[in-house]
Amino acid sequence: MNRRNYQKELEEKIAYHRKRGEVPALLLHSCCAPCSSYVLEYLSQYFRITVFYYNPNIYPPEEYLHRVKEQEQFIGRFPAKWPVSFLEGDYEEARFYETVRGLEHIPEGGARCFACYELRLRETAAYARRLGMDYFTTTLSISPMKNAQKLNEIGERLAAEYGVLYLNSDFKKKNGYLRSTQISAAYGMYRQDYCGCVFSLREREKQKQERSEKESEA
Repeated sequence: MNRRNYQKELEEKIAYHRKRGEVPALLLHSCCAPCSSYVLEYLSQYFRITVFYYNPNIYPPEEYLHRVKEQEQFIGRFPAKWPVSFLEGDYEEARFYETVRGLEHIPEGGARCFACYELRLRETAAYARRLGMDYFTTTLSISPMKNAQKLNEIGERLAAEYGVLYLNSDFKKKNGYLRSTQISAAYGMYRQDYCGCVFSLREREKQKQERSEKESEA
């Protein structure tokens, strides 16, 4: 079974609108400023973008505040062909924990992450419909640690449910992730070393501890 080429689908969609002289409105869910950097550089050439920062998974609250401030500042500094606006969602910690109840001990990249994807994309789809957007999508696929196929499957399902088109994508393609690190460095951005939730933080701390113990034994 051949996997879909989401980057090619995105390029075809862009070409379609350019041929018609259209600049569609896009609600772009962003997980953090570094991940949004390349995505905004790329998509702001072709879409009128509102960055939607909805990440109730982020722990602790101080980390959330740090990341949202970094996101807003980057948007204000970044030169885009079409203006980019910013919208912060609610920091609904309880909603996140309810969403992943029973999945707490599943390793990163599994069912708990998929439930978190859907939580954030569902809220994005709901806002996209409310705001009359042409499309919605997320920056999440730029990360090598995120499952682009699952993200697109969820996005397409929610698009049908909410009546707003989902912009298929796999932003890590064509060196997207590498470019995001270059832009982040150029802007002196804060780059976190864990995904965001308390479970990913614990997993990262465990990995650091194990690495430290191995080095001390060597």
